[in-house]
Amino acid sequence: MIAPNNLHTPLDTESPNLLLTDSGECLALDLEELEIPEKPYRLYRFLTELEDILDKTSDDCDRFGRVLPHHRICAIIPLVRKLLLSSYWLQMEFIDPPVDPGWSVKFLYDEYEFPLTIQMVAWLPGNTSPIHNHATWGIVAIVDGQEKNLFWKRSLEPENQERIECVGETILVPGDIIGFTPDAIHSVQPLGNEPVITFNLYGVTDYQKRFEFDPINHSAKLF
Repeated sequence: MIAPNNLHTPLDTESPNLLLTDSGECLALDLEELEIPEKPYRLYRFLTELEDILDKTSDDCDRFGRVLPHHRICAIIPLVRKLLLSSYWLQMEFIDPPVDPGWSVKFLYDEYEFPLTIQMVAWLPGNTSPIHNHATWGIVAIVDGQEKNLFWKRSLEPENQERIECVGETILVPGDIIGFTPDAIHSVQPLGNEPVITFNLYGVTDYQKRFEFDPINHSAKLF
């Protein structure tokens, strides 16, 4: 297994928390960070607290895809950072990606009728993801490596909803955490010479609304 470069280095507690909205805006979230306990913050406890948050919070957004007060993304991001800072073993819980297709996914948690999926994803340099949305809210934390995220938005013209344009980009490094609203559109490109390792958490996907976009032909297909 390829060992992450920062396996013995705590992820930066002051790394930014970001949110990509349906309209392609990448916003900085001002969130209160949680205290890191002396004892390990176990995955089972993380899952229990996640379930409580899902019961008490909403995934509603405004018409621009911005999160509203008490949105679950804002409540969950500090827990994700707390987990990754406390449970270093998670930094090794990934599958070495094969050359073809150049990426791998390891499910840490995926239970029937539990409204969450947790994955460790690894990307080899030289690959680029399709341009896509997730059709659910999501949170991605960078564990190792660097990746460029390109942000896209749909046309405002009702008759051209499959036409998209690139409206921004950012480079994410270890410790950075980014949330996604359901119709946020992005593409991912690993940078440098090392694999990018990420901790990914998603809600329940509506697969009839998850698309891969073609910016050249102005088309979209189910992804």
